[in-house]
Amino acid sequence: MSEFNFTTRDGAVIRGLDEGAGPVLLCISGLGGTASFWDPCVDGLRRGWRLLRLDQRGIGASTRGEAACSVEQLADDCLALLDIRGIDSCIVTGHSTGGCIAQAMAVAAPGRVRAMALSGAWARPDRYLRELFTMRLSLLGDNPRAYASSSAFLSYEPAWLDQHWDVYERLAATAPLDAAAQAIVRERMLALLAFDQSARLAALSCPTLVVGARDDLIVPPHLQVALAGLLPGARLQMLERGGHFFPVTRTIEFLAILQAWLTDQAAQAVRVC
Repeated sequence: MSEFNFTTRDGAVIRGLDEGAGPVLLCISGLGGTASFWDPCVDGLRRGWRLLRLDQRGIGASTRGEAACSVEQLADDCLALLDIRGIDSCIVTGHSTGGCIAQAMAVAAPGRVRAMALSGAWARPDRYLRELFTMRLSLLGDNPRAYASSSAFLSYEPAWLDQHWDVYERLAATAPLDAAAQAIVRERMLALLAFDQSARLAALSCPTLVVGARDDLIVPPHLQVALAGLLPGARLQMLERGGHFFPVTRTIEFLAILQAWLTDQAAQAVRVC
């Protein structure tokens, strides 16, 4: 695995990871923004694929920079990562916020996103999402420890969390207690509330997979159905359980869906060549 840094136009220093060999698969994580979100999936994906991941600006080992935070800016950071690694185009998979970033990449630079897999994502926030994020923003300011603890209950399937209390304890221990940490989370949630690509998705021609879980409390299944309906020819697949973080709680099932779709994309690329 190669670890690298690059600097964006506004001065953010972004940490990236590059591993494996084969067609390029860029993996973009959710609100937490860390490359490590994909750790449970890495062994299953790097066989036959070159994986790129990153800590998003202001998260993990990446610095904030000066640009205003928006989903479009986060997409631009990902395109800059492709530039720095000399990659013209690739397949993009994004979970939650990462799925929104993938959409913004495809809209801004359609020739660079050959296909995209969107898990736990949405095209625009409906009232459910707006009310939920408004509640979480209030918790973030009033009681950041409760914000962190509630994130565990909202994100993970209950039966899985009951067997992994270390995850809950780690989230509680790393709650965003200081103003700077809270500002990073707040601006990211506000960016998501402002995100709306719904009018642009019909123009996209890249193959798309939409994956959701029927018990997702953060991005419920009706938003997956709506997203798939806006994307021409999108394939929609739903897990029965897994919570919002189903790539973590239901890794085997998630990978089976993603790998089958990736195999199809690789086969289609060979036929085109």
